[in-house]
Amino acid sequence: MRPPSDTTDGAAERRTIRLRGNVLVVTEDTDALAAQLDGSGALTTAQLLRTPLMNNISTDEMIPGWCCYWYDEKLGDYAYLGLRGKQVGEGALRAFGPQIIVSGEAKGCGSSREHAVYAEKYAGVELVFARSFERIYEQNCRNVGIITCDDFELLDALLAGEELPLEAFTRRANEIERAIVDLGGLFGFNRAGSRIEPAFAPGRPLNVVEKIIQSRLSSRNPLPADASVRIGQSYFVRTDVRFSHEYVTPMAAGMFTQQFGPGAVLADPQSVYFFQDHLSLAGPVLARRANGAELIERVENLGSRQQEFAALSGGNFIGPAPDGGSRAICHNHIVEHVARPGDVIIGTDSHTCTAGAVGAFAFGVGATDIANSWYNREILLKVPAVIRINLLGDLRPGVCAKDVMLGLLRHPAIEGSQTLGKVLLFTGPGCAGLNMDERATLCNMAVEAGGMTALFEPDAITHAHLAQRDPAQSPGSALTSDENAAYAAVVDIELAGIEPMVALPGDPRNSVPLATVHEQVKVDKIYGGSCTGGKAHDMDMYASVFEQARARGARVPAGVQAFIQVGSEAVMRYAAERGYIELFSDVGVTVLPPSCGACINAGPGVSENPAEVTVSAQNRNFPGRSGPGQVYLASPYVVAASAIAGRLSSVEDMFLMRTGS
Repeated sequence: MRPPSDTTDGAAERRTIRLRGNVLVVTEDTDALAAQLDGSGALTTAQLLRTPLMNNISTDEMIPGWCCYWYDEKLGDYAYLGLRGKQVGEGALRAFGPQIIVSGEAKGCGSSREHAVYAEKYAGVELVFARSFERIYEQNCRNVGIITCDDFELLDALLAGEELPLEAFTRRANEIERAIVDLGGLFGFNRAGSRIEPAFAPGRPLNVVEKIIQSRLSSRNPLPADASVRIGQSYFVRTDVRFSHEYVTPMAAGMFTQQFGPGAVLADPQSVYFFQDHLSLAGPVLARRANGAELIERVENLGSRQQEFAALSGGNFIGPAPDGGSRAICHNHIVEHVARPGDVIIGTDSHTCTAGAVGAFAFGVGATDIANSWYNREILLKVPAVIRINLLGDLRPGVCAKDVMLGLLRHPAIEGSQTLGKVLLFTGPGCAGLNMDERATLCNMAVEAGGMTALFEPDAITHAHLAQRDPAQSPGSALTSDENAAYAAVVDIELAGIEPMVALPGDPRNSVPLATVHEQVKVDKIYGGSCTGGKAHDMDMYASVFEQARARGARVPAGVQAFIQVGSEAVMRYAAERGYIELFSDVGVTVLPPSCGACINAGPGVSENPAEVTVSAQNRNFPGRSGPGQVYLASPYVVAASAIAGRLSSVEDMFLMRTGS
């Protein structure tokens, strides 16, 4: 199997761009989309551009999870297979052969999977227009030579037959980004040995994000005296931790060998981690599919190739658990055992930002970036603007960090595309009331808010976590923001005003107060798990509700399947020591070992048909993310209450709903 290559037309041939192929306009009208693909559409491209364009196209929709078991040209056949409405059949996009794809806001939200970009590339896409782009998707496009542009006047010019210089499409990029595009991708940029000198700003007060970046600048772009990093400028930064999981390791390993040679070795392998956590419980789910045997074989191949590469490279392999599942979900393990304040951590998963709970600057990357970092420990990083979120007061009983984040997703300063590429910095006296697991939930879901990442500045809770973890381990760099540091925005959140929230199916940003959902939402499945909902304190929250249920003789009703999945072996031990495993079983809940599981459509708890309804503590509910059904996102309290009530329910209402009062 040949790994994907970044080979593109030479830079000289790409100095100008003209329309010479098809244009696919991804509109909200999925019938119009299907008509474009099969040639039956009556609307012109210009007319389609005047219709509402589809927003928030997730990478889950661009390439469903099971399609990522491939990492060669086959991805082109699976492009857009998961798009809402399911109007794109296997091979349809490739047969249409779009040179240009057009859509609306926040293109490429969700997973960091570079497979989505390669699916477009192998289907013929060269240029992507959107009103705005998610950071990881846009960087993945740039790394493999696909041009992204948010200037629709340039699209109009191409449609009018004009031939435009490449520079017209990259004029809003910085100099290094333009060079990468001009040279066909990151590996082409490296081969050219480009030595672009990035611009710096005069010395100034810095926030903690800028301080971390500045402290890790590579020798390729040393900091001049009396200077500071500049927002919007790209620099090569030295990483402290790099990790990947079995979805991505084989693809990246192929790139690594292809680009750096069969004898290439990892730089500082002890700071590299390989996790087998996403697909460790996928077998029974895949076996129910028509091509299940083939899919299971491919999953096994991904695991074996990853383990082989890890063994050869000398990195840390965190693999299957003896009793089934994984030893840990990658993000849980990194927070529990690895991340330190001030670390720069990159991982091939968008929820790498979870480690911001410890004060690390952690963010997701694609396969190209991780392969490159294996060789030199470096990542090309654009300095982000920072939104400071002041947490004030304390949460009410029965309200938790998940509610805070779902509330933030609809905040006027956060909603829409205002946070794209920015960092959420949680500060304020309210932070003192949030333990490490609750902080991890807030940082974990920064990408659902469109942010690059999130973090908390180190404090007493951070230091207590580090001391409990390993007193002998280095505490890292306890950097804090300067008093007069600049922020893109400052948002005050009164925690006492947060109420139980729920995200309606389709997108985490469909968040509303639970009390406003007046219809009776009968549930078929309950899932409490994933990196967001499988931590120790999450177990405390589930247990607090199930204890009430057991005391009253209530349990999960017939016809409802309920699952609690722990995020690591450490969490399993924590739950067992406190009697939670027995408690969960007593009320009719099935306990699952660590794995990404149902969250990634690869474990017990996935939906089986479009009519099924799930209430889940995971972080995403994009179409098809966890099966074909409808997924409501909620806190561990609401998940547990809904399990007992058999309907979407608050803790206060669950017994009333069971009795019909």
